[in-house]
Amino acid sequence: MKRYRNGEIWDFEHEMPVSRDGSDVILGLDGGTTSTVCICMPIIPFSHNLPDPLPVLARAVAGCSNHNSVGETAARETLEQVMADALSKSGSNRSAVRAVCLAVSGVNHPTDQQRILNWLRDIFPRHIRLYVQNDAVAALASGTMGKLHGCVLIAGTGTIAYGFTEDGREARAAGAGPILGDWGSGYGIAAQALTAVVRAYDGRGSHTTLTSSILQTLGLSSPDELIGWTYSDPYWARIAALVPVVVSCAEAGDQVANQILLDSVQELASSVKAVVQRLGLCGEEGKDSFPLVMVGGVLEANKRWDIGKEVINCISKDYPGALPIRPKVEPAVGAALLAWNFFMRESHKEGYKS
Repeated sequence: MKRYRNGEIWDFEHEMPVSRDGSDVILGLDGGTTSTVCICMPIIPFSHNLPDPLPVLARAVAGCSNHNSVGETAARETLEQVMADALSKSGSNRSAVRAVCLAVSGVNHPTDQQRILNWLRDIFPRHIRLYVQNDAVAALASGTMGKLHGCVLIAGTGTIAYGFTEDGREARAAGAGPILGDWGSGYGIAAQALTAVVRAYDGRGSHTTLTSSILQTLGLSSPDELIGWTYSDPYWARIAALVPVVVSCAEAGDQVANQILLDSVQELASSVKAVVQRLGLCGEEGKDSFPLVMVGGVLEANKRWDIGKEVINCISKDYPGALPIRPKVEPAVGAALLAWNFFMRESHKEGYKS
């Protein structure tokens, strides 16, 4: 193990004893554009039924770990800090870790995976099993309790649809970030609302109550000020935080806001449909059942204008076998379950006995 450039992160280990038998742990990380969560769990004895509730030793939270948003150095420091915090809170250290599943947004290519794996190998002992996935994979696992089958739709600050077949094939749609079009995401909805306000102010678009509502929310007096506000800090989550304003305006009857949400529903549903079709999750006749895990603040059913419900309705028209799942555990727990599944499967091949 190497001490990372921020060596102080691991100083707590000097005061802890080396791991004893029976104290082995796994780490699951869910790293997104808004926050990063690490879960530390004990190794669960293999069983057909997982314990309920799942044993969680510690949970730690940090900021953004998407290297496309904050840069690779900052992303690594965030990931290392949150892992160290989780181990410290659990009374464990790196010697107790048996497997790590790091699921982060921005992992879009095998080169991304390999780069992060190389970095993880500098942090952990050589015997530890290391797995790197896109954060959508952990979100899927949070709904299927560690099984990689079905499709997940994430719609928070960003959006992505990701699917797996039982034989291991996978496909994704969207998730390319705001510049390449994460329409339907929180950022996409809010960016369209800001654009609508500017268009209305210029006389290029319809009048909308989004203007007064957004200005009041931001403490601004004129749409002219939106330009400075937007570009002074174009942080994606900061823009996406305006989604509740758009929903409220749509619920109050604003046609511009309503159309923005209708368009977002179509975009989100089309991402899922693309994945389902490419993987054949619906079967040859299009009626086979498959899990559809729904994750993210945009999809939460807490408003009369229910984006998640409308997305499900849109998907079900073409694929009636879609079985919507609202996860009972967070994606970081899904990542920990993936680490456990990967570890148990590989250990079984090697004759490991827990």
